[in-house]
Amino acid sequence: MTSEITWHKSSYSNAAENCVEVAEGHTTHIRDTQHRAQAELSISSFEWTALLYTLRAN
Repeated sequence: MTSEITWHKSSYSNAAENCVEVAEGHTTHIRDTQHRAQAELSISSFEWTALLYTLRAN
């Protein structure tokens, strides 16, 4: 992971404890705000768009 990644809180996070941060680009990175150093999920921009489309459809 490079320092060039710009993280922001996902709009799907709530104000309490369920916070997810994303860094969007050619590859989208997703991580748990409370456990930033433990792990992150990296998916293609196509997969990220499909996920958002699915979430909005439900």
